[in-house]
Amino acid sequence: MASTFTTRDFLNAVISNTISDEVIAFAQNQLTKLDERNAKRASTPSKTAIANAPIKEKIMDFVRANENAVASDIAAFCEISTQKASALCVQLVKEGNLCVNEIKVPKKGKVKAYSIAN
Repeated sequence: MASTFTTRDFLNAVISNTISDEVIAFAQNQLTKLDERNAKRASTPSKTAIANAPIKEKIMDFVRANENAVASDIAAFCEISTQKASALCVQLVKEGNLCVNEIKVPKKGKVKAYSIAN
């Protein structure tokens, strides 16, 4: 094989079932690079997460002032869609910042209401 071991060389070695020390070293190196990329991706917030951070703060402020807030009221306060408000509230519940329960609303039935987690 050439002095520079490439991914093509690696794949051809696997296909031909010629696993040498060079192939094993290449595979281990590729796995290390993959782990590093995944760790960096996991620790870096996405553009969407960065954009949603101030909205989440507004949601928390609204829920602090309004116990058992529903998504439609949160959406109106934050000037976002009800679907986005619901999605962000679910994220805040998963993060442990909010808790959710069901309340009865006249002419709507049972809806999810959010309050500050203890």
